[in-house]
Amino acid sequence: MTNLSPGLPFPARPLKVSPQQPGPSSTVPQPPKARLPSTACIPDPTKQAEEILNAILPPREWVEDTQLWIQQVSSTPSTRMDVVHLQEQLDLKLQQRQARETGICPVRRELYSQCFDELIREVTINCAERGLLLLRVRDEIRMTIAAYQTLYESSVAFGMRKALQAEQGKSDMERKIADLETEKKDLERQVNEQKAKCEATEKRETERRQVEEKKHNEEIQFLKRTNQQLKAQLEGIIAPKK
Repeated sequence: MTNLSPGLPFPARPLKVSPQQPGPSSTVPQPPKARLPSTACIPDPTKQAEEILNAILPPREWVEDTQLWIQQVSSTPSTRMDVVHLQEQLDLKLQQRQARETGICPVRRELYSQCFDELIREVTINCAERGLLLLRVRDEIRMTIAAYQTLYESSVAFGMRKALQAEQGKSDMERKIADLETEKKDLERQVNEQKAKCEATEKRETERRQVEEKKHNEEIQFLKRTNQQLKAQLEGIIAPKK
């Protein structure tokens, strides 16, 4: 796959590749990832454009077939057709990799970042000062994105903690509700038992009162009859004396 600049998946001008003798090594490492240079290590703008390009986009180094290879950014100026081709390749890669047109999309961000690096390369060749200024803009954008990413990750972590706390609070509340429901059922059972006892007591007392009233009425009737009999006897004793 050809690249606009190291790490960019767009075809463009060939990169400088020079073989060197490797140092003592028993393994063949993979090509290292390109580092993001800080503006503090940028050379003076009056230096050669190639040196500035190497500072902006550091060369890649890797060992292959016992040889050390160094891949540098091309310092060949770009033409208008190269810029048009860059735009076409950007649109093509966005479509091929199915980048989202809106919202957060790592694929779209990666492709536009690579395209911006290539534009910095092209501008730096024509005007080193302008290229360094664009580099500061790029680093500021990356720093801002990193800050937003950190803020987003912190927000997600905070949201997860709150969600876990809410879930734990929900479990505690559900357990408390279950305990209260059990207590409620136990109290309802006790109320029903007391109602049953009260009804049984009322029924028993009603029956006892009816029995007592019946007995009392019978005693009254008996006493009335006895009274009538005694009255009749008394009248029978008193009547002959007249």
